[in-house]
Amino acid sequence: MDLNPLPLFVVGLLGSVHCAGMCGGIVGALSLTPPRAHPRAAVITLHPTRGMGAGPYLAAYNGGRIASYTAAGALAGGLAQGASRMAALPLLQAAGYWLANLMLVALGLHLMGAWSGMARIERAGQLLWRHVRPGLARIGPPDTLPRMFAAGVLWGWLPCAMVYSVLLTAMLSGSAGAGALAMLAFGLGTLPMMLALGLAGARLRAWLRLAPVRTACGLLVLGFGVIGLARAAGGLPASWLQVLCLHPGAGP
Repeated sequence: MDLNPLPLFVVGLLGSVHCAGMCGGIVGALSLTPPRAHPRAAVITLHPTRGMGAGPYLAAYNGGRIASYTAAGALAGGLAQGASRMAALPLLQAAGYWLANLMLVALGLHLMGAWSGMARIERAGQLLWRHVRPGLARIGPPDTLPRMFAAGVLWGWLPCAMVYSVLLTAMLSGSAGAGALAMLAFGLGTLPMMLALGLAGARLRAWLRLAPVRTACGLLVLGFGVIGLARAAGGLPASWLQVLCLHPGAGP
């Protein structure tokens, strides 16, 4: 699959309203505002160094989180690269391409509150998270930038259906480098919202949970998936629309 990072960046940007629930408590604590997080969101209590604001801690945490996404993308893409000699790989990539765009449709419906099936996917990820989460206790209080970065690295593995949907695309990229690029683009797309959540705190989190906001973002993400499916079915010509969707190509 040819990798187009733009839709992955935009999916991260629009889908990051989901982060207000999953990670909002973390960044709310980092901003030193009273956290009114989603019940499922864990909170990191920040002990800032004297004279240092929350900004560097937010940057360190998000840097670690995006580093985990990038590493996961490299692993996923590497798996496909290792299987590149399989005779059925093109067929598998074509099927996976359809699945990746269907996941975008599902994510859009999830953001709109029209379908809760993505929550089941997140529950499946709890198996890995149970092994990762104890590492947070070993790091100690996130009162230094290296510890905050390490905490972000671990929280990058928090079960999240939005991450899983993009990770599938990273796997279909066919190489470790392309997979890493896919997840990096997605992670950078989530960055503006995560920084804003940390700086604005509870007010922004409350605004992001408004039904019209979530519906608008969900419709846009769903539109990306629908355009991609239409391209897969040959219903759209190769035009500027391919910039807006995941589309198959000659591969690496």
